[in-house]
Amino acid sequence: MPQMYKLKIIQIGNSLGVTLPKEMLAGMKVGKGATITATPSPDGFRLTPYDPDVEKQIEAGRAFMGEYRDTLRALAK
Repeated sequence: MPQMYKLKIIQIGNSLGVTLPKEMLAGMKVGKGATITATPSPDGFRLTPYDPDVEKQIEAGRAFMGEYRDTLRALAK
């Protein structure tokens, strides 16, 4: 079973945040200055390393769906 981490919400200036344990960062293969993404999931949010290729694919999919919106709506019926 994967390790579970209990994270405490703390005040950081005028914002709130959490600090991530180094074991968690090592498991995600990220470090200081890295960007991560928070994606909604059925049980909350999922944190993953940011991948610019995935973002490009998502944007391409959104553009495609926007261009063929009427066609996709008709196919969904």
